Amino acid sequence: MPGFKTHSGSAAILDRDHVDTDQIIPKQFLKKIDKAGYGEFLFFDWRYHSDGTENKDFELNSSEARKSSILITGKNFGCGSSREHAPWALKDYGFHVIIAESFADIFFNNCVKNGILPIRLTKEEIRNLQSERAGNLVRALMIDLERQTVKNEKGEVFSFEFDPYWKKMLLNGWDEISITLQQEASIKKYEDERIVNG
Repeated sequence: MPGFKTHSGSAAILDRDHVDTDQIIPKQFLKKIDKAGYGEFLFFDWRYHSDGTENKDFELNSSEARKSSILITGKNFGCGSSREHAPWALKDYGFHVIIAESFADIFFNNCVKNGILPIRLTKEEIRNLQSERAGNLVRALMIDLERQTVKNEKGEVFSFEFDPYWKKMLLNGWDEISITLQQEASIKKYEDERIVNG
């Protein structure tokens, strides 16, 4: 996957806490093993009424939020089951960055493994970001992973912590397989020696 260094875009606001993975991508859609095609089912039970019509009251259905590439949400985002389909759906929908007060641990790791940057900010910092909102949208944010900063239109900068291991993975577009393949020569040498030495 491509490396992640910086990203600029508008941010949709989903001002809810404890959004679990079944709300992100309901279980009835977990039928494929590839990562594409899940975006249309993201937040399905909130985006649509039971008759299939669009729920105009849902935050992400507002006209200003539809094309956002950043999601600002509440605490404990991605709780519940550990399904990797949740970040697949978020990324397929078009989200590259998720800003929240906190994340479920497995969901956080799954985001990084799939090229999504999950950023933890304090409740006060998130409130400050949302003070620049127009409806359900913050018009322009600049994310810099190398500097670990979020900058808004006014030039205010918010710093975030990020584990150095996961940072290196995202910056380089690596997953666990990529890292293992970097040791291919050493692995082959070890296997060859095992064959020779019986």
